[in-house]
Amino acid sequence: MTARVTRSARALLALAVGAALLAGCGGRPTTHHKPGTSHQEATGGNGTLLAAEDASGHRLREVPAAGAPGVRVEVRPDSEGGWNVHLLVERFRFTPESTGGGALLGRGHARLLLDGREAARAYGPWAHVPAGARTLTVRLHADDHTVWAVAGRPVEATVRLADTAGSASPVTPTAPPATPAGRTLTITVSGDSVQPPPSRVELKKGERLTLRVTSDRADTLHVHGYDRELPLPAGTPATLTLTADRTGLFEVETHESGLVLTQLVVR
Repeated sequence: MTARVTRSARALLALAVGAALLAGCGGRPTTHHKPGTSHQEATGGNGTLLAAEDASGHRLREVPAAGAPGVRVEVRPDSEGGWNVHLLVERFRFTPESTGGGALLGRGHARLLLDGREAARAYGPWAHVPAGARTLTVRLHADDHTVWAVAGRPVEATVRLADTAGSASPVTPTAPPATPAGRTLTITVSGDSVQPPPSRVELKKGERLTLRVTSDRADTLHVHGYDRELPLPAGTPATLTLTADRTGLFEVETHESGLVLTQLVVR
C-alpha cells in the first residue's frame, strides 16, 4: 500500500510541476508594432518623441548623439539626365519590410528633398533624382515615419547639386540626334496587378526607351542588366529613360513587391 501511495504522490507532483511551467510560459513579447498600427511609440531605447515637427509634419524622435544614426551623400550626374545618389549611412539599416511599424533605433528609410520639398523615399543606399533642383537633402526616418533627431535637429545631409563636379557638363548633345527620341512604355501597378500585363518588348540596340510607371504604393523600379533603379512614390508617375546599348533579355521589376513589369529583348 505504501509503494502504491508513493507512486500516486509522484504522479500528482509531476502534474503540478507541468502545470506551473505551462502557466509561466506566455507568448513572445513583441517589441515592434505590426504595419498599420499606431505611430505613437514608447520612448527609451527608441528615443524620445518630441512635439517638434519637420516641414512635412513628421514629428522628431530624439536620440543621444553617441548612438544616433548618421548619413552622408554622394551624387554624380547621370548620362541620361538627373543625378545618381549614394547614401552612406552609419549605425542605420534600411528596413522596407517594416515601414509603417514601430520605431526601432537605427532602422527605417530615407526621404529625399529637392530644394526643401519631398520628392521621393529611399529604401536602400542608391536612388535617382531628376535634374532641375539646386539642393538635395537626405533625411533619415524611423519605420513609423518619425524623423531621427539629435539635439532637436533632424539627422540629415544636404548637398548642392549645382556645385557637384561634372554638373556643368551639358547632358544633351550640341547637335540634334539623328535617330528618333524612342518610345514610351506606360505601366500601372495596383496591388499585385500590372497593366498592361507583362510581356516582351522588342528593342533594337541603341534604341531609347522611356518607362513611365505609376504604383499604388511606394516601391523601387529596377532594370536588370542595366542596373538602373528609380524610386516609385505611391500614386505618382515616375519616369526612367535608358538607351538599349547591350543585347539580351532583361527583366524590369519592382524590388519591394517583387513584381515583373515587363521584359526587354534587345537585338
